[in-house]
Amino acid sequence: MNDRIDKGDIVLINKSGKYHQQFGEVTVIDYNIFFVKILIVKLGNQEEAFEEKDLRLQAKKPSLQQVIVSIDKIIEQVDRIPYLPAKEKLELPNRLKYLKLDIPKLDKQLIQKNFDSIDKIFAAAREVDSSASFWQEIDSNLEKISWWIRTSL
Repeated sequence: MNDRIDKGDIVLINKSGKYHQQFGEVTVIDYNIFFVKILIVKLGNQEEAFEEKDLRLQAKKPSLQQVIVSIDKIIEQVDRIPYLPAKEKLELPNRLKYLKLDIPKLDKQLIQKNFDSIDKIFAAAREVDSSASFWQEIDSNLEKISWWIRTSL
């Protein structure tokens, strides 16, 4: 794993004190007057500044390529949802394909609107039966896409 910490990565606080051993997401990268890398880490509903040496990388933000692969994996799972209405069964793969085409363009509003529609369709389908095994793969891939959208745009 690349140990360089970037915006959107999940880190563990190694520094002794109030936040020791807590996990957070890097939201801002800056440098102080001595060119020391300072990272703003979101911990719950607050943000704190740390030097890079006080953090340990736990998970890298998904790359653009990983997001595209996640969309493909979700498209493969759509046919496995037996109780998806006909309209959504047709609309969902199309929306996913458009999302796949829109992501490289980095148009935040378009991507977010499309993702929200996709998420809404899955939420409605999940209400009917959330116990099927394919939901685990769909949910993990949706989370990866959501993480990328939240931290990349």
